[in-house]
Amino acid sequence: MDATYVLSLLLFTFVATITPGPNNIMLTASGANFGFRRTVPHLLGIAFGFSFMAIVVALGLGVVFEMWPMLYTLLKIVGSAYLLFLAWKIYRAGRVQLQRNEDLAKDAKPLSFWQAAAFQWVNPKAWTMVLTALAAFSLPPPLHIWSSAAVIVAYFVVSFPACSFWALLGQEVVKLLRSDRARLWFNGTLASLTVASVALIFI
Repeated sequence: MDATYVLSLLLFTFVATITPGPNNIMLTASGANFGFRRTVPHLLGIAFGFSFMAIVVALGLGVVFEMWPMLYTLLKIVGSAYLLFLAWKIYRAGRVQLQRNEDLAKDAKPLSFWQAAAFQWVNPKAWTMVLTALAAFSLPPPLHIWSSAAVIVAYFVVSFPACSFWALLGQEVVKLLRSDRARLWFNGTLASLTVASVALIFI
């Protein structure tokens, strides 16, 4: 593995993790509603969950999808249902702010470390990114193990700063929204984008 390989891998993982998708839409909403600091467990959960999933795929889980394509279809359905639930939570977080309801506010909280990590397993974009990266950057023996490890480490290292951009964006954008109505509109837009990402899964 030379410098060109490493740079190509880092560039691929950076582009894959910083481009819009379910994770980054949710992070923007979390940054807007809860601030960057409270979103950090969500960020770490993504990095851990994604890297752990890459380990499992590198050990052979990807072959299972090739043998039984219906499992991947089932994964899309489950992931889509969960994304719709998260879209509702994003919109509801905006309603909580508008209504100033203390009881509802207590229920509104960012995703935890383990919730974010578990979400990667039903996130179709995450599966596509992992399968594509391992297919493109895994080298034949005797470098197979080391190259697979490089992919896993690259995602773990790159995903946190790349995804942090979206959480910080949400935190800063919401400061520009001077009214509760504008913030509700912002949350509604993010919720709509989350729903739209569900449609893109099946295209």
